[in-house]
Amino acid sequence: MHKILVVEDDESIKRELTALLSSNGYAVVDAPPCDLALLDVNLPQTSGFDLCRRLRTEHKCPVIFLTARDSAEDEIIGFGVGADDYIRKPYNASVLLMRIARLFNSAKPAVLTADGLTLDLSDMSVEYGGTRAELTKNETRILACLIQNGLCTKEKLLEELWNDSLYIDENTLYVNIGRLRDKLKGIGADGFVRTVRGVGYRL
Repeated sequence: MHKILVVEDDESIKRELTALLSSNGYAVVDAPPCDLALLDVNLPQTSGFDLCRRLRTEHKCPVIFLTARDSAEDEIIGFGVGADDYIRKPYNASVLLMRIARLFNSAKPAVLTADGLTLDLSDMSVEYGGTRAELTKNETRILACLIQNGLCTKEKLLEELWNDSLYIDENTLYVNIGRLRDKLKGIGADGFVRTVRGVGYRL
């Protein structure tokens, strides 16, 4: 059963959405992890746009904005922060359900493989030879970069990991690389992350 996060400050609309989604086979949740997020833009303590940014960074789930904000500028901002769809209120229930189903049907498994390693981006885990280890967000991003590119410079890894931070030194990268190597060694994948002197790292 797919889990849908509903973030809506109008309690009557939230109850309506919960009833609609539940009656169509979805589980409504109040916090991540989730398989899809349905967000209002106008929220009492934060902006739906800011929440979307965090969800896309931390959980990688599809996001639909369901909002009374109907300007073209708001829609552009919504897609700019990572939304997959933008629906204006008042919404049509059948159209909303169709768009949710379309996102689930088009979603591809977030799995990367290389040299016998299987990295699951959705639950941040790596498997090798039938043994599995859980990774942190940064460890997952490092391994994903290495699997996708083969060779990654230190600058590329820092950009991948902390592009929204003001300053991160290389020592933090070294710590995360060390922890990733330890976890890979623990599942029998010792030596998979190699240092390329003066450049960065390769798988």
